[in-house]
Amino acid sequence: MKKLATLFTDSYRELFQVRTITLCAMFGALSIVLGYFTIRVGTYFNLGFSGLANELVHFLFGPVVGGVFGGVMDILKFIIDPSGAYFFGFTFNAILAGIIYGSFWYKRPLSFGRIMAARLVVIVICNIILNTLWLSMLSGKAFIALLGPRVIKNLVMWPVDSLVFLLVAGALERSGVLKEIRRLAVRSR
Repeated sequence: MKKLATLFTDSYRELFQVRTITLCAMFGALSIVLGYFTIRVGTYFNLGFSGLANELVHFLFGPVVGGVFGGVMDILKFIIDPSGAYFFGFTFNAILAGIIYGSFWYKRPLSFGRIMAARLVVIVICNIILNTLWLSMLSGKAFIALLGPRVIKNLVMWPVDSLVFLLVAGALERSGVLKEIRRLAVRSR
C-alpha cells in the first residue's frame, strides 16, 4: 500500500512540472491527430490508435497525471469533434482509466503480463460496466442488450491492443526515446 501511495505522490509532483505539462500537450496533439484515423463501426464502436498516446502518458507520468490528462483529453476531443451530446460519465471513465493504467505501469518495467492485467481491469470496469451503463442511460436501450456485443468487442481487442502498446512502447524504449523523455521531465525538477 505504501508503494501505491508513493506512486501517487510522485505522479502528483510531476503534474506541476512545466516540462511534464509540455510533454503531455505534445502527446495530446498526437492523440488528436491519431483520432482522425479512427474507424467508426456502428453507433457505439470505434477502432483507432489515439489511445496509444494517452497510454504513453500514463506509463511515463503515472496515475495522477494520467487521470488529469485523460479527463482533459476527453473534453478537448469532444470540443474538437463532438459526436452526440456531452456526458460526464465518459470523462469520468477517461480519468479512471488514466488512474488505473498509471497505477499499473508508472515506474515499472514494461511486460506483456502487466499490460494485459491493466487493460483487463480497464476493460471490465470502464469499458464493459461503466460505458455500457452510460450508453444504456443515453440511448434508452437495455443494459443487457448492449452488454453482449461490447463484451465480445472488448475481449477480442484486449490482446490486440495490449500487443500493439507493447510493440510501440517497447520500440520507443529500445530506441531510447522514452529514456530521453523521462530525462527531459526529470531535468526540470
